[in-house]
Parts: sequence; structure tokens; C-alpha cells
Amino acid sequence: MNTSRLIKTAAAIATLIAAATFSTSASANPFFLFGPLQPLPPAPVERTTPGSQDRSEAPANFHRQVIDYRTHEAPGTIVIDTPNTHLYFVLGNGKAIRYGIGVGREGFTWSGTQTISRKAEWPDWTPPAEMIARQPYLPRYMAGGPGNPLGARAMYLGNTIYRIHGTNDPSTIGGRVSSGCIRLTNEDVVDLYNRVNVGTKVVVLPLQARSVAVR
Repeated sequence: MNTSRLIKTAAAIATLIAAATFSTSASANPFFLFGPLQPLPPAPVERTTPGSQDRSEAPANFHRQVIDYRTHEAPGTIVIDTPNTHLYFVLGNGKAIRYGIGVGREGFTWSGTQTISRKAEWPDWTPPAEMIARQPYLPRYMAGGPGNPLGARAMYLGNTIYRIHGTNDPSTIGGRVSSGCIRLTNEDVVDLYNRVNVGTKVVVLPLQARSVAVR
């Protein structure tokens, strides 16, 4: 074999080796062909805002509506119908706005007359000592926001530990699940919050004889 043919044969072998190396590297490491992969942008975070909840999750009788309502209470009064899990905002002239609510679970209902002593938007939550004693796993403090169990608004009742507040779990409306607080959907609690003032009278009706009277 002459020198020219040796050179051509060597060149051909080198080309085959290079092609095989390129193919192996590309299949084992896609960066070889396309460069470093760019990170995907973060998925958008959905935040709960007042009015964003679907009221169709609750039965129709828990949807906010104006109804006929006879009462001796003055317009502007809140009446909590504990047995039927409804809250009434008295309009006068035989009318009231009715809201669906969640109330205290077995052994945690109460009754009496209070006034709204404070109002807060997206309230912080500091569980009372009594609740922590029963549920020591609870956080000692939680900043207000969509993940806070007090929801979008809170109206504090007198000097008690109880509140009328929103909820991040609208499926609990109509249930008896709380430690004595009254909860509404975030949409409804914002509506009620905008109608009442500090000093508004709140009448809480008893759940039979098991309710504890709060003065």
C-alpha cells in the first residue's frame, strides 16, 4: 500500500471515530447539542381574595339573600341563629339579609348579647390559651392572609375570645365545627363587615340547653 492510500485510510478511520464519539456524547448529554437547559418559570400562585369563592359550593339556603324576617331587634342588629346556622343582619320593615354560617361544634356553642368591639381586615390569628391547651400542635401566631383560618375579615365580640370572621374553607359553612366563633365565607364576611360598625349589637341564640351563656 502506498503512502497516499495510507493517509486516506487513516483520515477515513478518524472521521468514523469522531462521528461515533459525537453521537454517544449527544445521546448521553443533551447539553452537548442544545446548551444548558433554561429553568422553567415558576407556576403562578393563586391567592384567595374577597369575593373569589364559589358560593355554589354551599346549598342554596346558605347563599346570601334578603328575606322576610320578623324581629323586635332594631335595624343594624346582627342575630346569630345557632340551631339553623344562619346569621341575620336586620334591615327593618320586616326584612333582613340572611347569611349561611358555621358555628361551634358540640360543647362549644354559646348564647347571649354582645357588641362588636373591634374590626380587622385580613386579621392575624393568635389562638387563645384554652384552644392551645386542647390542641397543642396549633401555631402560637399566624399572620393574616389567604391561608389564615380567620379569613378576610374579623369582628371581635366584646371582651370574649369569640369573633365573627371569614374562612379559607367555605365547605364548613352550615356545619358545627368551630371552637365557638361564627364563620362566613370570605365573600359574605366582607359584605357584612362593610355594613356594621364598632358598637353593633350581636344577639346569639342558644342551641337548646347545651349552650353556655356569655355575658
